[in-house]
Amino acid sequence: MSLAALDQQVLWHPFTQMAAWSPLVISSGQGSFLIDDQGRRYLDGVSSLWCNVHGHNHPRLNRALREQAERIAHSTFLGLTHEPAIRLAAALLEVAPPGLSRVFYSDSGSAAVEIALKQSFQYWQLRGRPSKQKFLRLTEAYHGDTLGAVGVGGIELFHRIFGPLLVQSIPIPTPAGTDGTGSLLHLKRELESRAYEIAAFILEPMIQGAAGMLVHPPGFLAEVSKLCKLHGVHLIVDEVATGFGRTGALFACQHEAVSPDFLCLAKGISGGYLPLAATLATEEIYSAFLGEHREMKHFFHGHTYTANPLACAVGLESLRLLQETTLPNAIARSAGLGAALRRIEALQGVRATRRCGLMAGIELEPEEGRFLGAEVCERARTHGLILRPLGDVVVWMPPLSLSAGELDLLETGTRAAIKDIFG
Repeated sequence: MSLAALDQQVLWHPFTQMAAWSPLVISSGQGSFLIDDQGRRYLDGVSSLWCNVHGHNHPRLNRALREQAERIAHSTFLGLTHEPAIRLAAALLEVAPPGLSRVFYSDSGSAAVEIALKQSFQYWQLRGRPSKQKFLRLTEAYHGDTLGAVGVGGIELFHRIFGPLLVQSIPIPTPAGTDGTGSLLHLKRELESRAYEIAAFILEPMIQGAAGMLVHPPGFLAEVSKLCKLHGVHLIVDEVATGFGRTGALFACQHEAVSPDFLCLAKGISGGYLPLAATLATEEIYSAFLGEHREMKHFFHGHTYTANPLACAVGLESLRLLQETTLPNAIARSAGLGAALRRIEALQGVRATRRCGLMAGIELEPEEGRFLGAEVCERARTHGLILRPLGDVVVWMPPLSLSAGELDLLETGTRAAIKDIFG
């Protein structure tokens, strides 16, 4: 039996209609390319779901992983600690926005968000503000697939299916186009009338990824931060997708000099090698959880693989590599990617394009009864390119190590796939 046939017999894939799916078996990776079991090469245009930073099979990350595996692969973080987690936490805090001083590890972006929600909620209980139990979020927001993260998301399909299980959140309109005034006024009204019951406002900074690459207007994040501080509401910045250089800065909130109360990180934190996530918090928040053991103030949350030594060791080397070479390359490649998008936008069937750094979306003209984003991405494979859609939006999210020639392949493969569908 082939691997593809065995997959269809034994597996259940995420976000996949299994009745209509044909497996593509990936056997290896090298640089910006994935290689299937037939030896065919594909440019990884979505960084293996937005997490690959430096390319596949990177020698420095391989070495960090191998050297750590020769010491210890895993030890619990409940009551114990180890050098890779300590070193990585110190390195993250050194480059994070000012004021963040504590790192709580987990293993996925959803978990990083859940932790921030729970820490904010518990903080207000510990500080004698038990009414602050609600959360603000943007419409069309996406913060993960676990129940707490879905509750502070705005994906209508998720709420329709899982609504009875979810914490209820308060929506703030996503800022439209170049004007965030209406959204800010709505936020201001909610804070002025309901700050007594609101624990935190959570948002993705600069660009909402899974919503279809919706770019926020300049200054929006900074104004949100000011309003949250004014009204005593925590700001949770979800940089699971935008962090580690995707927008042209190490963290997107640094574009507007915003220092949040919580910073949620995952995806690129380990260079796309191993599951790892982190929630960064301020000393003020951390200090509320300190006390005598009998007071039971400590944070009751943890995972078996919290701060896995292998992931932390690779994460530390990935951060070094990002600062040395990969982020400068991403910044240098940004203008070329923007020019490529402008050429793509002129094609028949393309409604608009949107971009922030090396995060981009190509919105297609919708057609009733067809999933055009999926059709374009399927055709892209025949042109040596792996892409994924968000509805009718085709996503570009290549490794930050992308070369000029690989960018040309990303453009030409996408152009050919769109022409295959729209003529």
